[in-house]
Amino acid sequence: MTGRDGGADLKPLPGESPIVVLVRPQLAENIGTAARAMANGGLFHLRLVAPRDGWPLERAWYASSGADRILDAATVHETVADAVADCHRVFATCPRPRHIVTPLRTARAAAEDLVEICRGRGLRSAILFGPERAGLENDDMAHADTLVRYPLNPAHMSLNLAQAVMILAYEWWNAAEDQTPPRQLMTNETHVATKGELEGFLNRLTAELDACGFLDNLPKRPGMVRNLRHWFQRGEVTEQELRTLHGVVTELSRGRMRRGRPVAEDPPTPWAQG
Repeated sequence: MTGRDGGADLKPLPGESPIVVLVRPQLAENIGTAARAMANGGLFHLRLVAPRDGWPLERAWYASSGADRILDAATVHETVADAVADCHRVFATCPRPRHIVTPLRTARAAAEDLVEICRGRGLRSAILFGPERAGLENDDMAHADTLVRYPLNPAHMSLNLAQAVMILAYEWWNAAEDQTPPRQLMTNETHVATKGELEGFLNRLTAELDACGFLDNLPKRPGMVRNLRHWFQRGEVTEQELRTLHGVVTELSRGRMRRGRPVAEDPPTPWAQG
């Protein structure tokens, strides 16, 4: 049973990755959206423990937004013990720890642990998520060796099932797979200008400001030139931005020429394109 023409071409990523175990899920749509969240975070293995309305459920595929392969491969288990029997480590999400003495992690710390467990040691791990209404019961958490609690607004810590899965899937992806620099400048098809390119523009700008009389106050000229340099050196100017600025200077120069400045004094303008 599949929807949306078979969905995305999803498959397990190389190496071990955590198994998502939904314990007594109540709504087919929540199972589908949980699979969608898993796909976003690079998780593939889904196990269902005693789903309330049985399995398979067509509405889950419709709600998965193309994560059909995850639902196709999902397995059904009667008990939590059966679902995690082949696992070496079991984590359990728990919004309110109930007098249990066991390691407690945030989602980020849990993801870091899971990377070490799955990728570093090659062990199989599972993450338990409880039913929508009440979460995991004490007997469910008794199968886990580590609890996971999300640090959210204490005045309103209500997540639906897919949101809970998404938070952990996101942290797993960041810890295990993502190589995106945390900070970068989006330059699209241009590049950050070199200091030489920037120096060429600043020299030209200074010359034009001298020519138009803007820097005629000789005592203040060095400070004014430094201020201009600091302004442009403060950030990462792109090549395209420099070309645009060269074009601006060119048009300002032409405007002065129309007011009596000799054409011969105007510098070459190879940058006036774009």
